[in-house]
Amino acid sequence: MLPFPPISLPSMTKGTTSEVTASPTMGNCFGLPTTDLETKFLPVESSFFKLPSPLPSWPSGGGFAKGIIDLGGLEVCQVSTFTKVWATHEGGQDDSGATFFLPSPIPTGFSLLGCYAQPNNRPLFGCVLVGRDTSNEGTLAKPVDYTLLWSSESSNIKQDGNGYFWLPTPPEGYKAVGLIVTNSSEKPSPDDIRCVRLDLTDACENDESIWNNDGFGVNGLRPANRGIQALGVRLGTFIAQANGSPGSSTIACLKNNDCNINYSMPNLSQIQAMMQAYSPWIYFHPDEEFLPSSVSWFFDNGALLYEKGNPSPAPITSNGSNLPQGGSNDGAYWIDLPVDDREKDKVKKGDIPSSKVYLHVKPMLGATFTDVAIWIFYPFNGPAKAKVGPFNLSLGRIGEHVGDWEHVTLRVSNFSGELWRVYFSEHSAGTWVEASQLEFEGGNKPVVYSSLHGHANYSKAGLVLEGNSGSGIGIRNDTAKGKNRIDSGERFEVVGAEYLGSVVTEPPWLNYEREWGPKITYDIGKEINRVARLLPGRLKTALKKVVERLPDEVLGEEGPTGPKEKSNWYMDER
Repeated sequence: MLPFPPISLPSMTKGTTSEVTASPTMGNCFGLPTTDLETKFLPVESSFFKLPSPLPSWPSGGGFAKGIIDLGGLEVCQVSTFTKVWATHEGGQDDSGATFFLPSPIPTGFSLLGCYAQPNNRPLFGCVLVGRDTSNEGTLAKPVDYTLLWSSESSNIKQDGNGYFWLPTPPEGYKAVGLIVTNSSEKPSPDDIRCVRLDLTDACENDESIWNNDGFGVNGLRPANRGIQALGVRLGTFIAQANGSPGSSTIACLKNNDCNINYSMPNLSQIQAMMQAYSPWIYFHPDEEFLPSSVSWFFDNGALLYEKGNPSPAPITSNGSNLPQGGSNDGAYWIDLPVDDREKDKVKKGDIPSSKVYLHVKPMLGATFTDVAIWIFYPFNGPAKAKVGPFNLSLGRIGEHVGDWEHVTLRVSNFSGELWRVYFSEHSAGTWVEASQLEFEGGNKPVVYSSLHGHANYSKAGLVLEGNSGSGIGIRNDTAKGKNRIDSGERFEVVGAEYLGSVVTEPPWLNYEREWGPKITYDIGKEINRVARLLPGRLKTALKKVVERLPDEVLGEEGPTGPKEKSNWYMDER
């Protein structure tokens, strides 16, 4: 047996372990530990995170939020209660160290597949999968030996006892999917963990850095291939690598080989309940003048379809039924604002009362999670502003374009229905933020801050400089709570959910593959010179270099393509 005798919390005595307890919740999944402690860098096992409000009672149907998912003869369950094994208190993120855990208790009949770890600069929040063979065809097997990858015995770091990292040696035809960490130099027993049959494994790659010190690093793992048709399953385990030791190729992720892979995905009523529970509140800056609208409002208020070589633009029907379908973004068609200046100014400002968000619901990580991409449409993207040392400048037409599609993605566990992470789109990139790091209002609704004019999404209010290289020069992304906000759960439309088949009908505008605004080119250098003419030459040159490195959508006046043309429609977020 593993040498992890649990003792009661709190205990930070050197060389001991601590049991982290919580009450079970839905199905066979175990609930997250709870506490009111939020002090930064407390021992991570004494600072637990839970969502502000209880999970809803999900509408019935299918295998969503039932606690167990069958991967094809191998059933897996999330465990999110842990026994502390070893901790270090320096190195890694914010020099806060990391803590390593054994999932505990493991439900009867299930086996350990790997340990869990996380940095100490956040509350304890995570899970690891455990598995059981339901096929009697040997989906799991004991390791034949272990390799000691690293121990902390000779490390001059603040730590609780010593930690030992063991890589299971799988029998032929099997793969290890996680490591064991012990606080004893004694080699673990073969009974302590299971390896997985090769056909139920998939290639993985390093994810977030969890901890590193003196040539030894620990990283989370994720499937190398991720998308709506990818089968790789994230376990919540990690890889450890010392100088010269094997990397993530020695460890695999799981693979969902079940013939009914989407059985665990939510049905339409469960999607609606999910939005009522987790719909983000999107706040706009107090000075924001270019607000969102619905697509139909944009069309109904004079948006025009242009065709190359045709001087007479056409009005667009409310649902976009007369937009060209399919094809490619070949420049043959584009959308523009009304011709009349008064109507043009009206449409630019959007219309909060009509605004709605558009959902694309998709399986992710082998259908063990549901991603709900929440798309927001803005008729107009305003001009960019720059910070250049002590100066703040409006960049004139730089950054302006007709049509602006931004999105926020909820990642929800199909084991429990719990919100796990949120992705914030930020122009041509974005950031995943786990639930423990979010701001919530109205229960379990994440707060989203839309940046002034550019509409990039952030999890916290304040200033983010894009293109900033530490010089204090960059494009400003200002966010704050203004009087305008939307609860995305009040008005939404599911426009895409391929796994539901004919249950969801895609609106015609979704399959318009051209740009939602005209392309207008101009000399960036001249534009910068015009707006920065009062800057000292050195700062003007520095600003020009920063601006020229920015994505085209920030630089030029060119409308974006629609949601279905983005890579993340079929793949994972970038």
